[in-house]
Amino acid sequence: QGQLVESGGGLVQAGDSLRLSCAAPRRTTMWYTMAWFRQAPGKEREFVAAISRIGTSTYNDDSVKGRFTISKDDPKSTVYLQMNSLKADDTAVYYCAAAQPGDPAKMVSSYANWGQGTQVTVSS
Repeated sequence: QGQLVESGGGLVQAGDSLRLSCAAPRRTTMWYTMAWFRQAPGKEREFVAAISRIGTSTYNDDSVKGRFTISKDDPKSTVYLQMNSLKADDTAVYYCAAAQPGDPAKMVSSYANWGQGTQVTVSS
């Protein structure tokens, strides 16, 4: 699948917005399920959102639904995560990942290809 490269993280205040980007090899977003996960210090990696090859999205309803939006641009082979109304609890390293279509989108084990992560820090 090739390398996934995240960008867009940073230090923001509670209530602010950020948009993360994940650049993937050509045509990756057309053929694979793309997802965002996050991992806070001392915690397990957590599913955030995923988008299927046909554009169907799914979210971690408990923590981000209504605030975060996943999208993709197939010609650019890029996936985005728009994060609004950020909270201190959103502080984590955010990872982009790719999985085979049909594999469970919310499971870490479905994803064989991961980016290096981008740090998001939200100050309260």
